[in-house]
Amino acid sequence: MIVERENPACPTEVVGTVPVNAPDAVDAVVREAHKQFREWSGRSLSDRLAAIRAAATELDVRTDALATLLARESGKPVADCRGEIGFAATYLRWVADHGPEVFGASAIDDGQGRISMSPKPFGVIVAITPWNAPIILSMLKLGPALAAGNTVVLKPSPLAPFAVAEAAALLPGTTVLHGGPDTVQALIAHPLVRKVAFTGGAAAGRSVAAAAGQGIKPVVLELGGNDPAVFLDDFALGPADYERLVLASFATAGQVCMAAKRLYVPAGRTDEFIDAYLAAAQRILIVGDPLDEAVTMGPVVTRAAMERITGLVRDARNRGGRIVPLADAPDSDGYFLEPVLALHLPDDADLVRHEQFGPAVPILSYRTENEALTRANDSDLGLAASVWSADEDRAFAFAAQLEAGFTFINTHNRTGMSLRAPFGGTKHSGYGREYAEEGLREYVQTTVAHAPGAFRAGGAGLPARAYPPTPH
Repeated sequence: MIVERENPACPTEVVGTVPVNAPDAVDAVVREAHKQFREWSGRSLSDRLAAIRAAATELDVRTDALATLLARESGKPVADCRGEIGFAATYLRWVADHGPEVFGASAIDDGQGRISMSPKPFGVIVAITPWNAPIILSMLKLGPALAAGNTVVLKPSPLAPFAVAEAAALLPGTTVLHGGPDTVQALIAHPLVRKVAFTGGAAAGRSVAAAAGQGIKPVVLELGGNDPAVFLDDFALGPADYERLVLASFATAGQVCMAAKRLYVPAGRTDEFIDAYLAAAQRILIVGDPLDEAVTMGPVVTRAAMERITGLVRDARNRGGRIVPLADAPDSDGYFLEPVLALHLPDDADLVRHEQFGPAVPILSYRTENEALTRANDSDLGLAASVWSADEDRAFAFAAQLEAGFTFINTHNRTGMSLRAPFGGTKHSGYGREYAEEGLREYVQTTVAHAPGAFRAGGAGLPARAYPPTPH
C-alpha cells in the first residue's frame, strides 16, 4: 500500500509517497535490526560516537535541501526547518562529546568490596515520532540510543515522513518503517524489541504504554501539554521580549507541545499587556507560503486540524470570548488560519481546558499570585510552563510550585531550551527525559558485578545468614 502526502500550503500538490508496511512485515525488519545490534554494539564506543559525529556533519551539508522538503511536507516555514536541522546536528555533536562520560564503565574498589558498573544497551529500540519537529525529535532518540550501542527502528509520522527518513539514513544502525496503528502495535509487541520511545499525543501515548506494558518493556513518553505562561505583577518586557513571546505561541502555527498556550496576566496590567502583544504580533507574524523566507507562520498540518481549531475558536466566541485577529491569512486552498487571541474566556472554555495545538491563544486575567498558581496547575497535563518576572529569584520560587516538568524563566518554547537541561513531562504529559545526560541514560541499563570485601582475600567473612554490615 502506498500513501500520498500533500503539501498543506497547496493540497493539490503531492510532495511524495511512502510505502505503508503491514504488520506482517514487522518481524523481518526487527530481526534484521537485532542482527545489526550484534554488530553495532560490538563496535567500540569511540567508533560509534565518530559515526554520530559524521552524521552531524552530513546534516550540515544537506540542511538547505532537507529544510525545503520539510517545509513542503509539514507546512513549517523554511527558516524554522533550517533551524531545526541545525539544532539536530548540534545535538548529535553534544551526544558525541558527552557519550564517554555516560556510557563508559566505572568501578569502586575499597575495603567494603569491589563493584564494577557497566552501562549496557537494551537491544532493538522502537522510536515513534510526530510530524511537527520530526528531525530533532528523532535525533533526540537516535543519537543516545545508537551511541549506547542499541539499534533503532524509527516509525515517523505519515504527515512528514520524507525529510526525517533521509536524515535517519545518515546514522548506522537505523531502520525506517512506515505504517499505521496496527504496525506500531506489532512493533511494540515483537519479542526482540526491548524499549520504546514515543513523542506524540496523550491518546496514542496511552496505547503505546499499554502495549509496552504487556511485554514489560520500558517506555519514554513525551506527550502533549497545555502549557501556562504566568506573568507576575512585576514583569518587565520590552518590544523584543513581546516578539519572542508571540513566537512562543505561534511558531509552527501553534502546533508545538511546549508552546505557550495559556497566558495569565495580572488584572491591573492586562490592558497594557494586550496592547504591547498586539503591536509585537503585527511586527513579527507573517502568515503565508512556508517556502517564503519572510514568512513566520505557515498553514496547519491538515484540513482536519484546521476544522478542529476553527471549532475551538467558534466555541470560544460562543462562550463570550472576544476574538482578536493578529495577522491576515492568505486567501488560498491551503490550510491557513488567522492567528488569534481570545479574551474574557472562562476557565472551563475548551480553548482554556484543552491543548489547542493551533494558532489561537487565550489571555486570562488573575488577581492574586495564589489564584494564578491554582489556575495554572488546574490541568491533567504538565509538560512545560513559564514564569516572567523582573526578580529572577521570585520567578524561580514560583516555578518550584508549578506542576510542570520544565519551567522556562522569562522566555518560553525553543528559545529556552538547553542541551544540558533534561526535558520531559509530569502528570499526563508523560515520563522519562530527553536532552542532557539524563536523556542519554534512558538508553542504557546498568549491570553490576560485586565482590564483597568480607569474602576477598584477607576478609573476615560473614556468617551465611548475616546481613551486610551497615556502612558508617
